[in-house]
Amino acid sequence: MTQIFAVTNQKGGVGKTTTCINLAASLVATKRKVLLVDMDPQGHATLGSGVDKKSLQHSLYDVLLGEVEASAARLTTDPAGYDLLPANVDLAGAEIALIDQPQRERRLSQALASIEAQYDFILIDCPPSLNLLTLNALTAARGVLVPVQCEFYALEGLASLMETLERVAQSVNPGLQIAGILRTMYDPRNSLTKDVSAQLIEHFEQRVLGTVIPRNIRLAEAPSYGLPVLSYDPKSKGSLAYLALAGELLRKSAKAS
Repeated sequence: MTQIFAVTNQKGGVGKTTTCINLAASLVATKRKVLLVDMDPQGHATLGSGVDKKSLQHSLYDVLLGEVEASAARLTTDPAGYDLLPANVDLAGAEIALIDQPQRERRLSQALASIEAQYDFILIDCPPSLNLLTLNALTAARGVLVPVQCEFYALEGLASLMETLERVAQSVNPGLQIAGILRTMYDPRNSLTKDVSAQLIEHFEQRVLGTVIPRNIRLAEAPSYGLPVLSYDPKSKGSLAYLALAGELLRKSAKAS
């Protein structure tokens, strides 16, 4: 069965897009077929994949409105090798365009149904808010990957997110589960980082993934070149961390099946 993960956190700046791009590339490196869905009108996952979001012939907006099939809008990234359903600012109009449509929260799920069997993993990069776009992502997903920066407000924001996910599971997607909480921008020299990390493990236990993503300059530089860090600097700490994350998720998936 295709693993479909929504990568989400209602707090911005925690590494959602960075995680989507680099996890997608790392999974491809393990010979998995991967689709990355850019669900954020900012289009950062599109831009960070080396795609000019201003010159798209078709985007996710067209797919959600039923104007084209998902297969007609997807692109293949080079050299990363994953497929991409791209987005740009047009996507911001999707909420208004869909407001009176039946099953508007299931548009992404319906669109992916025709192609999901072609992939081992589908990763959905969500906007940093709970809106109709995020709801579409959570309805389509089977698991939620939650990047969390180990800072002062992390636990408060995470508790709110967990309540949101529980409501979504109860109302539209009963099978939705937490695939893992991912600690990002991790700096072991910072005592607050270590304290928050320990609190995350205390409160959420086995939901916290063993892999941590470090603060890494190569990881920060790679998007400006339209590349995942695995292509930009394969030996960097950031690259090795995302390869480790891919391995951990593959082991969890194998164990679950």
